[in-house]
Amino acid sequence: MSILCGIPLLECVYCLACARWAWKRCLHTAGHDSETWGVATADEFEPVPRLCRYILAVYEEDLRNPQWEPPGGYGINPDWVKLKRTYNDTQGRAPPYLLYLDHDHSDIVLAVRGLNLAKECDYKLLLDNKLGKRKIDGGYVHNGLLKAAGWVLDSECGVLKELVEKYPSYSLTFAGHSLGSGVAAMLALVVVLNSGKLGNVERKRVRCFAIAPARCMSLNLAVRYADVINSVVLQDDFLPRTATPLEDIFTSLFCLPCLLCLRCMRDTCTSEDQMIKDPRRLYAPGRLYHIVERKPFRMGRFPPVVRTAVPVDGRFEHIVLSCNATSDHAIIWIEKEATRALSHQLMLENDGIMEIPEKQKMERQETLAREHGEEHKAALQRAVTLAVPHAHFPSQYGTFDEHVDEGEEEDDDEEEDSHGSSSSGHSSSDKSPAIRWNELIERLCEKDGSSRHAVLKRSRTTV
Repeated sequence: MSILCGIPLLECVYCLACARWAWKRCLHTAGHDSETWGVATADEFEPVPRLCRYILAVYEEDLRNPQWEPPGGYGINPDWVKLKRTYNDTQGRAPPYLLYLDHDHSDIVLAVRGLNLAKECDYKLLLDNKLGKRKIDGGYVHNGLLKAAGWVLDSECGVLKELVEKYPSYSLTFAGHSLGSGVAAMLALVVVLNSGKLGNVERKRVRCFAIAPARCMSLNLAVRYADVINSVVLQDDFLPRTATPLEDIFTSLFCLPCLLCLRCMRDTCTSEDQMIKDPRRLYAPGRLYHIVERKPFRMGRFPPVVRTAVPVDGRFEHIVLSCNATSDHAIIWIEKEATRALSHQLMLENDGIMEIPEKQKMERQETLAREHGEEHKAALQRAVTLAVPHAHFPSQYGTFDEHVDEGEEEDDDEEEDSHGSSSSGHSSSDKSPAIRWNELIERLCEKDGSSRHAVLKRSRTTV
């Protein structure tokens, strides 16, 4: 009995608890995040490798004389590039991007590059944020990324409107990597909310592919826009998983592993119910595509499998402690593994089949669209079940409640009045979207100087 009294029971309990936590964290792999998801088809995943190459092309100074290109090239016809903006053109208000008219795939693509570690202006975009600072359409978004998207859209709306009206059968695709993925997601969101700015473009024509996405919008927006926005994550990528604000990540860039470990410990002590109930917590946007290519306790890479879903709870909430957490974020690796995944999926689907008839292809695409629509509705219903803030069902796109909770700041009320609109993106008149757009641009650019305001007012008057 005296021996038992001498054992530090409390310390033993703490040690066992810490050992259990460390054991579970070390056993948690990326495959656990998507193990219950369905497998993506080759048809729906087909644009991803191509869009990755378009994003890589933004890094080239001269597309006719590229300095580097992936195997097979960028797949870009320089004559189809409508415009290409550099840092000098954007003046630090947005990352570089290009607008490409893809006649081979009936697509109008605006591709945005990722973070440039040598450019101070990119850090300013990331640092221009505070949780709950920017409210739009009943949810919260990253303020700096929304400002960048507003600048891009206001600068190029004339060209985009002309192309959308000239090619009515073409889709309008926004694509970006890392920092650019957040800008692309914000572009898709604002275009849907202000469709009249681009000639009343239909919601079903707008789509976004966020490669290695930043967590840029609240859960209600992430689920509501899952029919428009798609996020692609490679295995252990840290950025879509950590809820640490982007400004904290990149100000602590040289101690990122330490930051991720500390975040792991904090998230362990935070219940998932508490995470979901936080309306200002940001998430990876839209439908998720997870490329899984490594298995626990096995060496090397395996044929990649792409899983997809519109999750509500468990939406990449757990950081994976892996030596590949940062390398899986690289656009070069994502393009390579996405190409392998697409080839592997095509091989599995076409095994033993010489050629799929055109009628069967159309039927398969219709079935896929129907299944995704049903899955999207199920995710919206799940959000209601979990009592996600501002969630209710239904309407055509499962709109969320846009009322403002009591106690929120007066500024949020004003922003909700100026930005709120129906989830379908259509308005009762052509004048309404223009008014909302003008107010949005004025708010986003209110600190950019009176000269910029004068240019914007003249351009809006012309339009």
